[in-house]
Order: sequence, then structure tokens, then C-alpha cells
Amino acid sequence: MRALATSLALLCAGCTGSQTVLAPMGPQAAQLNWLLWSFILICGIIWLLVMFVLVLALRYAAVPSQRGERRAAVIVGVSVAASALVIIVLTVMSYAATRGLSVAADDPLVIRLRGYQWWWEVTYTDRRPDRMLVTANEIHVPVGHPINIELSAADVIHSFWVPNLVGKQDLIPGRRNDLTFTASRPGVYRGQCAEFCGLQHAHMALLVIAEEPAAFEAWRDAQLQVARPPETIEQEAGRTFFVSQPCAACHTVRGTNAAGTLGPDLTHVASRRTIAAGLLETTRGSLAAWIADPQTIKPGNNMPMVTMTPEQLRAVSAWLVDLQ
Repeated sequence: MRALATSLALLCAGCTGSQTVLAPMGPQAAQLNWLLWSFILICGIIWLLVMFVLVLALRYAAVPSQRGERRAAVIVGVSVAASALVIIVLTVMSYAATRGLSVAADDPLVIRLRGYQWWWEVTYTDRRPDRMLVTANEIHVPVGHPINIELSAADVIHSFWVPNLVGKQDLIPGRRNDLTFTASRPGVYRGQCAEFCGLQHAHMALLVIAEEPAAFEAWRDAQLQVARPPETIEQEAGRTFFVSQPCAACHTVRGTNAAGTLGPDLTHVASRRTIAAGLLETTRGSLAAWIADPQTIKPGNNMPMVTMTPEQLRAVSAWLVDLQ
């Protein structure tokens, strides 16, 4: 069983942005993978035994006898006892495999993840206030370092699930839940909301990007910087328009007058692989389409459509796509 699981994991491990429980890339995911294959093996054996008993019952059903009835009663009694024992064993195995998902680790990197309809706010905590970092829909973590995720929700119940790294855990309004995981290998691992949370539930994804510690620190240092200044007249016009419109009341762009907290922080939006919580690849065209009519792309989201001319749309998209 373990050899089969390992083979499948190696086949899946090379997939960029993979999302599968069959390719565990951390100790917590490995525990859940072991639990999955154990359940499959035990349930498979039970199914074979049931089929065997069914064949015997069909074979001897035509010859009823008192001795046969006593034997049937014994078989039923043994089966009931065996079923109870199997349920107990599976329950204990499940508890043993999942209890470590919320156990505190030594010196973890603490990340606060807050779910909204329908995106993720990611906050990197630090003892130094100037090292606090807020981003969205993308979690960068150092390989080999324990990560503690503090989960909460702003509106309805959501559920965090990155199957390659850790099991599911709900985000509940007014309550904090915790998950602990460690990424064993560099890679891009796709996660998603696993609890129906409204119209765009299926479009509430996120990426966990595991990288070497040095690369992670370089990424974090870059993210802590303010937004880069415009380099062209078009970008300057885009920034001027952005901060003068309702955009600045909802979004933060550090280094400008935009300081809203209702929507994702856009200081380094172009450094993210996707926008709209995994719905679109981050390109200038995608940004322009999203700004022009967000309700057509993701109906029901809380971003209003801002009226602008084609020239203003091109200017804003040119500025945003430069925010690396």
C-alpha cells in the first residue's frame, strides 16, 4: 500500500499548481495520505469479505436446516461485532492522523488568513510592526519551516484546504481556528474554499508557494516596500485617476493616498500569479477586463464598476500591471 501511494505521489509531484491528496508535500499531508490509503485498504478487505459471505449465502440458501440457521446466527453476530470493532479502529486512526494538524510548533511563521466573499486576505505577523505584511490570495512560505495559519472569516463560513500540504479547516465568523503545516519541497500548491459560501464559491482559490528560505525572505523584503513610482506618463495618469476615484476608498496601495481596507491590498498586485482569487492570470488585459466590468467576470462580488473612458482604463491597467 505504501509503495503504491509513493508511486502515485511521485507522479503527481511534478504538477505545477497541483491540488491532490495523492501527492503529500509535508508531514501533515503525509499523515492524511496514510489515513486515506488505510481506509481504502480496510474497506476493500471488508467488501471482499462481504462478497464472499454473500456467495456462500446464495449457495446454501436453497437447503435450509436448523444447523444452517444456527450457523447464520453466529455469522451475523460475529459480523456485528467485527463492524463495531472496525468502526472503533477507524475512529482511533482518524483521531491519530488529524490531531497533529492544530498542534503548536516551535517558532512557527504565523500567518493570519481571513476569508471574504470571495477572496483571501493574508497577513504576515511579526514582532516588529514595520515587518507586518498584508497581501491577498497568495501565500508564500519557506520550505522546512513550520507555518501556523490563524483562520477567521469576515462574513460567512469558509473552509481552507490545500490538499498537498494539510487537511481542511473551517473559517467561522467570530471564532479563530488554527492549522499547522510544513512544506517539505518547493512548489506551487493550489488551495480553495471547501465550504459552500455563496454564488462564487467555486471561484475562491488561492496558491501556496513554497520556496527556499532565502527566496522567501527576498520575496518578503520586496513586498514590504511601497509601490514603485510610475515610469511613464500613462502610468502617472493611471495612478492619478486611481487615487481620485472610489478605488482608493476600498484598496490600499502603499506609497499613495489609497488606504482602503475593504478590498485586497494592491501594492504589489502584479507580483501575484492571479487576480480575482485565482480566476484570471495576472496580465494587463485581465486587469483591464476586471476593472471595466467585474460583475460580468465574477457576478455577485462586492467590487462596483467605476465609470471611465477607454483612455483612463488603459492608463489604470498600465499602472497596476507595473506594481511588481
